[in-house]
Parts: sequence; structure tokens; C-alpha cells
Amino acid sequence: MSSTIPVFLDCDPGIDDALALAYLCCQDDVDVVGIAASGGNVDTEQVVANTLGWLELAGRSDIPVHAGDPLPLAWQELSEAREAGAPEYADLTHGSTGTGYAELPTPTVPVSPVSAAQAWIDAARAHPGEIVGIVIGPSTNLALALAIDPELPNLFRRLFIMGGAFNYRGNTHPTTEWNVTFDPEAVARVLAAFGAAHAAGALAHLPVIAPIEATEAVEMTPDRFADIVDAAGETDQRWRAMLAELSEALRFYFEFHESDGLGHLAHIHDPFVLACALEWARQGDAAGVVTNGSQGALPWATTLGAPVDVELTGTLTRGETIADWLGRWGRDVNAEIVRSIDSSAFLDHLSTTLVKGPPDTP
Repeated sequence: MSSTIPVFLDCDPGIDDALALAYLCCQDDVDVVGIAASGGNVDTEQVVANTLGWLELAGRSDIPVHAGDPLPLAWQELSEAREAGAPEYADLTHGSTGTGYAELPTPTVPVSPVSAAQAWIDAARAHPGEIVGIVIGPSTNLALALAIDPELPNLFRRLFIMGGAFNYRGNTHPTTEWNVTFDPEAVARVLAAFGAAHAAGALAHLPVIAPIEATEAVEMTPDRFADIVDAAGETDQRWRAMLAELSEALRFYFEFHESDGLGHLAHIHDPFVLACALEWARQGDAAGVVTNGSQGALPWATTLGAPVDVELTGTLTRGETIADWLGRWGRDVNAEIVRSIDSSAFLDHLSTTLVKGPPDTP
């Protein structure tokens, strides 16, 4: 196995996605095989521009960025959905461009000509049994990749997904979380495929789902980020510019959360999921038997195993993630669900990482 961790990231920047990209740029043992820029928080064209812009600012234009499909699966497959107009985006949460008040540079490197779906396949086939897949946006392009190559889950080391809300109020509709709400069919197909591969013994580890009832514990505050910026004063000019624009993005995010009644803070879901996946990969991956309701542990987190599915037809609950905690369905466990996070320890780790900056920063 390679001494570096091969990673493929699917994201939809988005402000907390931007923090995740910054964290990713600070790693010295990760081979970022590619990044899929998927529509979700804003439309796909804007997400591509944002991803390229943040990487340009961080000095990582070497990482290939692949444009995702512009529409979720329902819009692609049902003419009545297409006729209803464009999907709903999260511009109220992230700003009209998805970057809050930040201003990003014009990218000097174009988007890859390879589609996001094909890039998922290429990454897994280039690193069979080693690739760590991380989805912190909608699952559209991974679902499209599965349609092209149904054997794809067999090639993964593990898949991590940020999304869902289990027996919890939603952050989009009353019972649903944004990434799943945007493309419920995609998440359902991904969980079915990876769960089946695990049940057949072709995939050693269950997919991890980090839902909002856990990740909302990870709260960035203005004071903490100001401390990060101040402590990073000795880093090079490029990284200071990156942190300055992240501050502007977060300023918008703080204001949104306050307007939503959550306080002058920000729930930063995505950096946790990325960091958890990378730290898990570093610690080793001895597989154990996961039964319904069995407890587990991941870096900074506790978990429970359960069969999971997604509501696709409910008029009030479409996009809700359902865990069969009591085993009533009689199905195999297909996910390890994050239930609690040591947010204090993780935020300290995130702060230290962002202060240090990328490996080539003095």
C-alpha cells in the first residue's frame, strides 16, 4: 500500500467546503487524486469556479478539478422535474456565489475535460483497494459513476459521506439535510451499492455517514477563527491571503446562522468529515463485524451501525434519511453512522492545522 493516502473528494463549495479544502491543502501525506465540483450549494458552474479559485488561492492548482453534472438525478430522469425549472440552491446560506463575502482569484488552470463521474471511476481503478472517497456535497456524480461501473464499490478502501438527519430536525425541510435533499435518489443508490458490496464481502468497511445531528456540534466562532489568523502571522503571504478570504466567507456564514436563530457562529460540517476520513486512514483499518445497533469509534467520534435508506416519495419527508435502529426491515447493516463528536478536540486539531498551513509554508 502507498505511503500516502489516495483521496478523491466530491464537494460543492460552499463555505464549510472551503474550510475543508483549506484543511486538505495542509496535509503532507495525502495524494489528492482529484476533486469533483458538484452542484448543490450553488449551481455546478459556480461550484467549479469556486473550487478552482480556492485551490488557486492556496497554491494547489495542480489538483485536477472535474465538473459535476449540472442536475440531480430526478431532474435528469423525469421530464416533469426538468420542466419545473432549476433545482433549489443554498444561496441564502452561502451567498449568491457560494463564497459569502470572499473574493477569489481568477483560476489560471482550467477544469479537467474528464467528467466527475468518470473521474470517480478513474481514481478507484488507479488505486484499487486504497482509494478513500469523501463526499461532502450531493452524491450525484458517484451515483452516475456507479451506473457506468457497477463494480466500483469493490475498489474502495472506504467511503465517507457528510449528510442526512436521523430522527432530527432538518436544516432544509423539517426532517431533511441539504446534501441529501438536493439529490435523494443519488444517496439511496450509493448506499445500496456500497452496502451490497460490503454484504458480499467485496468491501471491507461500511460507508460512514456523518449526519447533521452530530456535525452541528462542530461550531466555529469568530473569536476562534480570529485566533487562527493571528497565530498564522508567521506563515507566507499566500497562506495569509487564503485565511483572509476564509475569514470573509465565514463572516457571511456567521451572519446566516445568527439570522437562523443559531447564534453568531457557524456549523462547519465538512472539515470534520474530511479530517475524520484522513485520520481513520492513517490509523489503520482492521475490519470488524458491524451488527445492527453495534457501537463503534472513529477519530473524534462514536458511531452506530444500522440499515439506512432514503425516503423518495413522501410529500412532506422526501429526502429524509431513515435508520432501522430496531432491525424491523430485516436488511443488512449498510452504514456506520456518526452519533457524537468530540468537537472541542477536533476544533483544536483544525485550528492547529490551519495555523501551520500547507507543508511548503515555512
